[in-house]
Amino acid sequence: MAGGISRGLEDLRMALSNLRAQKTRTFLTALGIVFGVGSVIGMLAIGEGAKQESLKFIEQLGVRNILVDSRPPTSEQELTQRRRVSPGLTHRDVRIIKANIEQVEMISPRRSLHPSQVLPKPAQQMPELFGVTSQYQQIHNLRVVEGSFFEEKHDLDSAPVCILGEAAKINLLGYERAVGKSVKINDTWLQVVGVIATRISAPGSEPAGAADINNIIYVPLNTFQYRFWDVSAYMKDQLDGVDIRLKPDTDSEQIARVVTGILNASHHDMPDFNVTIPAALLAQQKKQQELFTYVMVAIAAISLLVGGIGIMNIVLATVMERTKEIGIRRAIGARQTDIVRQFLIESVTISVGGGALGVAFGFFLSWLIANVAEWATIVSTVSIVVAFGVSAVVGILFGIYPAVKASQIDPIEALRYE
Repeated sequence: MAGGISRGLEDLRMALSNLRAQKTRTFLTALGIVFGVGSVIGMLAIGEGAKQESLKFIEQLGVRNILVDSRPPTSEQELTQRRRVSPGLTHRDVRIIKANIEQVEMISPRRSLHPSQVLPKPAQQMPELFGVTSQYQQIHNLRVVEGSFFEEKHDLDSAPVCILGEAAKINLLGYERAVGKSVKINDTWLQVVGVIATRISAPGSEPAGAADINNIIYVPLNTFQYRFWDVSAYMKDQLDGVDIRLKPDTDSEQIARVVTGILNASHHDMPDFNVTIPAALLAQQKKQQELFTYVMVAIAAISLLVGGIGIMNIVLATVMERTKEIGIRRAIGARQTDIVRQFLIESVTISVGGGALGVAFGFFLSWLIANVAEWATIVSTVSIVVAFGVSAVVGILFGIYPAVKASQIDPIEALRYE
């Protein structure tokens, strides 16, 4: 045992000595491994970052939500044709859904309006006005950072209060505390009672009509209906949308089909609404992200393959240059296994050294992508272990052939080699 360790250490010392003698060649050979390992870590970091973003989306959207949105007509003629068959999305639909689907835990009708005038004057884009119930906060997991969300009493009283999205607050009132201040929407003054934390935008997370989910002013639904007049209301349904949260352990896709069936019945199969299942959209998005990660890692792995071929070529060249040295070692008693071990250790040393530098390059690449491209990147321990482990395996696989070839050289011919 001690003898084997001693021989291994001696072979490692010889390998390092030989590689130091050809510093430039060794470094250039290792570059392929460096770029390969760094690229694999960087690509996995992008994939892991995207995965974490998806988890945030799930937390924000809620896996138990179903979103129903009215599909606006493209012309008055289309609207006329629709109204002959369907009343559009209405409060009656909300009552029918609540009465017939016991899995519904919360439900909030939704109306929207693009204001013609807002005071204070917006610094950037005009915010949207949303009329919702108090349950909307829990349905969409809205986090209040100032004040509180309005209550059911505010809705029943049609109170002139509002909640600002983070972007809407900055857009209208700047960075100072907003609660207690007032904003004027069209001809109605509203008191700010709360501010919503910044939300992450994701496919399926934005209600129809919302260009920026953070640049929205929320008011109680009754306040919206009794205090605001939408000049384009004749072209819209009674409701712009219905947001539903289901009870725990409910199959959202199955209930979505039930909701669709109920609405088809009340709308007489007129396709004037959309039913969206955020959980299904996110599942599809995660699959696409996983596929993207696999493809990018496969592309990055080509660098490792190229690096491995480079190691094999350089070790083969080294074998030819050191043929006489091999003959001398064989002449003084070295076995074929000793020769194999010597050259295999050299190739593994190159790949492992390149792998170590590649890990550092991978961290730098992830940082660069995060700061320049503004993509979320997370370097995981698994990605480091996988990339470094593959680099070591590459050194072994591509070092075996040159090492075996070196061990098969005839000692007599090797001694005569010049």
